[in-house]
Amino acid sequence: MSTGQFRPDRRPGQEPAGELWRHTLARIPTLFGRVLYLASLRNQTSGAYEHAGLAQMIGQEEAGETLRRSHARVFQDWLCLNLEQQQADLREYLAETPNPAAMLADWAATAPYRGWAPPTAQDFEQRLFAGDLETLLTLLQREFGAVSPDPGS
Repeated sequence: MSTGQFRPDRRPGQEPAGELWRHTLARIPTLFGRVLYLASLRNQTSGAYEHAGLAQMIGQEEAGETLRRSHARVFQDWLCLNLEQQQADLREYLAETPNPAAMLADWAATAPYRGWAPPTAQDFEQRLFAGDLETLLTLLQREFGAVSPDPGS
Protein backbone atom coordinates (compact mmCIF):
# COMPACT_ATOMS: atom_id res chain seq x y z
CA MET A 1 0.00 0.00 0.00
CA SER A 2 1.55 3.28 -1.05
CA THR A 3 1.08 6.41 1.01
CA GLY A 4 1.90 8.59 -1.93
CA GLN A 5 4.89 10.06 -0.13
CA PHE A 6 8.31 10.21 -1.72
CA ARG A 7 10.94 8.88 0.69
CA PRO A 8 14.40 9.61 -0.76
CA ASP A 9 16.09 8.18 2.35
CA ARG A 10 14.56 4.73 1.83
CA ARG A 11 17.12 2.07 1.01
CA PRO A 12 16.57 -0.24 -1.96
CA GLY A 13 14.67 -3.35 -0.93
CA GLN A 14 12.75 -1.75 1.93
CA GLU A 15 9.40 -1.55 0.14
CA PRO A 16 9.50 -5.24 -0.81
CA ALA A 17 10.45 -5.99 2.82
CA GLY A 18 7.41 -4.04 4.00
CA GLU A 19 5.20 -6.01 1.63
CA LEU A 20 6.76 -9.24 2.86
CA TRP A 21 6.02 -8.20 6.46
CA ARG A 22 2.38 -7.41 5.65
CA HIS A 23 2.09 -10.79 3.90
CA THR A 24 3.67 -12.53 6.91
CA LEU A 25 1.27 -10.85 9.34
CA ALA A 26 -1.71 -11.65 7.10
CA ARG A 27 -0.88 -15.35 7.44
CA ILE A 28 -2.01 -15.17 11.08
CA PRO A 29 -5.73 -15.82 10.60
CA THR A 30 -7.11 -13.90 13.59
CA LEU A 31 -6.76 -10.32 14.77
CA PHE A 32 -6.32 -11.64 18.30
CA GLY A 33 -3.45 -13.86 17.14
CA ARG A 34 -1.81 -10.87 15.46
CA VAL A 35 -2.12 -8.76 18.62
CA LEU A 36 -0.50 -11.57 20.63
CA TYR A 37 2.23 -12.16 18.06
CA LEU A 38 3.16 -8.49 17.83
CA ALA A 39 3.09 -8.12 21.62
CA SER A 40 5.48 -11.08 21.85
CA LEU A 41 7.97 -9.23 19.62
CA ARG A 42 8.23 -6.39 22.13
CA ASN A 43 11.11 -6.72 24.58
CA GLN A 44 9.53 -6.25 28.01
CA THR A 45 12.72 -4.82 29.46
CA SER A 46 13.63 -2.27 26.79
CA GLY A 47 10.22 -1.82 25.18
CA ALA A 48 11.82 -2.21 21.74
CA TYR A 49 10.30 -4.45 19.10
CA GLU A 50 12.66 -7.14 17.85
CA HIS A 51 12.44 -9.33 14.76
CA ALA A 52 15.80 -10.55 13.46
CA GLY A 53 14.62 -11.42 9.94
CA LEU A 54 12.92 -8.09 9.34
CA ALA A 55 15.83 -6.18 10.91
CA GLN A 56 18.24 -7.96 8.59
CA MET A 57 16.23 -6.81 5.58
CA ILE A 58 15.54 -3.18 6.52
CA GLY A 59 17.62 -2.39 9.58
CA GLN A 60 16.77 -2.56 13.28
CA GLU A 61 15.36 0.97 13.56
CA GLU A 62 13.01 0.65 10.58
CA ALA A 63 12.01 -2.87 11.64
CA GLY A 64 11.16 -1.65 15.12
CA GLU A 65 9.07 1.19 13.71
CA THR A 66 7.27 -1.17 11.31
CA LEU A 67 6.44 -3.54 14.16
CA ARG A 68 5.30 -0.69 16.42
CA ARG A 69 2.97 0.65 13.72
CA SER A 70 1.67 -2.85 12.96
CA HIS A 71 0.95 -3.53 16.63
CA ALA A 72 -0.90 -0.23 17.03
CA ARG A 73 -2.96 -0.80 13.86
CA VAL A 74 -3.92 -4.40 14.71
CA PHE A 75 -4.75 -3.41 18.30
CA GLN A 76 -7.05 -0.64 17.02
CA ASP A 77 -8.66 -3.08 14.58
CA TRP A 78 -9.40 -5.46 17.50
CA LEU A 79 -10.89 -2.64 19.60
CA CYS A 80 -13.20 -1.70 16.70
CA LEU A 81 -14.81 -5.14 16.78
CA ASN A 82 -17.95 -5.49 18.84
CA LEU A 83 -17.93 -8.06 21.66
CA GLU A 84 -19.62 -10.71 19.52
CA GLN A 85 -16.99 -10.30 16.78
CA GLN A 86 -14.19 -10.38 19.34
CA GLN A 87 -15.63 -13.58 20.80
CA ALA A 88 -15.75 -15.22 17.37
CA ASP A 89 -12.18 -14.11 16.63
CA LEU A 90 -10.89 -15.35 20.01
CA ARG A 91 -12.81 -18.63 19.60
CA GLU A 92 -11.13 -19.12 16.20
CA TYR A 93 -7.74 -18.42 17.79
CA LEU A 94 -8.41 -20.92 20.59
CA ALA A 95 -9.49 -23.59 18.10
CA GLU A 96 -5.86 -23.72 16.93
CA THR A 97 -4.42 -24.25 20.42
CA PRO A 98 -3.83 -27.69 21.95
CA ASN A 99 -5.59 -27.01 25.27
CA PRO A 100 -7.86 -23.97 25.15
CA ALA A 101 -9.41 -24.63 28.56
CA ALA A 102 -6.01 -24.56 30.28
CA MET A 103 -4.99 -21.44 28.34
CA LEU A 104 -8.19 -19.63 29.34
CA ALA A 105 -7.78 -20.64 32.99
CA ASP A 106 -4.17 -19.43 32.96
CA TRP A 107 -5.11 -16.11 31.37
CA ALA A 108 -7.91 -15.63 33.89
CA ALA A 109 -5.53 -16.35 36.78
CA THR A 110 -2.49 -14.35 35.63
CA ALA A 111 -3.97 -11.60 33.37
CA PRO A 112 -1.04 -11.52 30.90
CA TYR A 113 -3.28 -9.61 28.47
CA ARG A 114 -2.59 -6.47 30.49
CA GLY A 115 0.79 -6.40 28.75
CA TRP A 116 -0.46 -7.05 25.22
CA ALA A 117 -1.44 -3.49 24.33
CA PRO A 118 1.05 -1.48 22.27
CA PRO A 119 2.93 1.25 24.14
CA THR A 120 1.10 3.86 22.06
CA ALA A 121 -2.30 2.75 23.41
CA GLN A 122 -4.01 5.31 25.60
CA ASP A 123 -5.06 4.37 29.11
CA PHE A 124 -8.74 4.08 28.21
CA GLU A 125 -7.86 1.80 25.27
CA GLN A 126 -5.83 -0.45 27.55
CA ARG A 127 -8.74 -0.61 30.01
CA LEU A 128 -11.21 -1.35 27.20
CA PHE A 129 -8.98 -4.13 25.87
CA ALA A 130 -8.54 -5.69 29.32
CA GLY A 131 -12.24 -5.34 30.17
CA ASP A 132 -13.33 -6.92 26.90
CA LEU A 133 -10.93 -9.81 27.40
CA GLU A 134 -12.08 -10.36 30.97
CA THR A 135 -15.67 -10.56 29.75
CA LEU A 136 -14.69 -12.92 26.93
CA LEU A 137 -12.66 -15.10 29.28
CA THR A 138 -15.68 -15.52 31.54
CA LEU A 139 -17.90 -16.47 28.61
CA LEU A 140 -15.38 -18.77 26.94
CA GLN A 141 -14.30 -20.50 30.14
CA ARG A 142 -17.89 -21.71 30.50
CA GLU A 143 -17.95 -22.80 26.87
CA PHE A 144 -14.62 -24.66 27.05
CA GLY A 145 -15.20 -26.00 30.56
CA ALA A 146 -12.20 -24.15 31.98
CA VAL A 147 -12.09 -23.72 35.71
CA SER A 148 -10.11 -20.90 37.25
CA PRO A 149 -7.40 -22.10 39.67
CA ASP A 150 -8.66 -19.45 42.11
CA PRO A 151 -11.60 -21.00 43.96
CA GLY A 152 -12.91 -17.51 44.86
CA SER A 153 -13.39 -16.50 41.23
